[in-house]
Amino acid sequence: MEKFSILNSQAVPLPAENVDTDQIIPARFLKATTREGFGKNLFCDWRYASDGTPKPDFVLNDTRYSGQILLAGKNFGCGSSREHAAWAIYDAGFRAVISSYFADIFKGNALNNGLLPLQVSEEVLQALINQVQAQPDTKISINLSEQQLHVGAIGLTVSFEIDAYKKECLLHGYDDIDFLVNQKEAIVNYEKNRQWVY
Repeated sequence: MEKFSILNSQAVPLPAENVDTDQIIPARFLKATTREGFGKNLFCDWRYASDGTPKPDFVLNDTRYSGQILLAGKNFGCGSSREHAAWAIYDAGFRAVISSYFADIFKGNALNNGLLPLQVSEEVLQALINQVQAQPDTKISINLSEQQLHVGAIGLTVSFEIDAYKKECLLHGYDDIDFLVNQKEAIVNYEKNRQWVY
């Protein structure tokens, strides 16, 4: 995974609430077992007409919006536990999703795949969406080390919570296996020095 430290980016507003994983990546695209290639089908049924042409009124097809941050409505990622939803968002170029509430399984899948699910209050989320919709070139800054989100255009700075272990993994670009491999020396030393009980 890519290391995540500081992200300064524009954002794409998708304020719909209760977006489930089947809307994020429809079930018919789940045949692949690797993480690559899912981004082109992100929000496919909302994004494309039945003949495959882009729907001009969907935000991912709106040239005013771009960036590595997705602004999502409340209860994002509900529904099935498919990890492919996080894969699709990451593969589409997003590195963070900001919402006022995430489904637990989606949140875990996102963190395990290098995607930061950043939870803020409903008031902060609405302020972000309003600002980006009014001024699409607005930059949002996410500092993972300091656990702060900052938007200079509206003088907003808020702190956010994240599990300490998952924060460490994101900062170093580790998945769970990478983290264990990088603890090899400490594990070996522990095994050498511990008392054996038979």
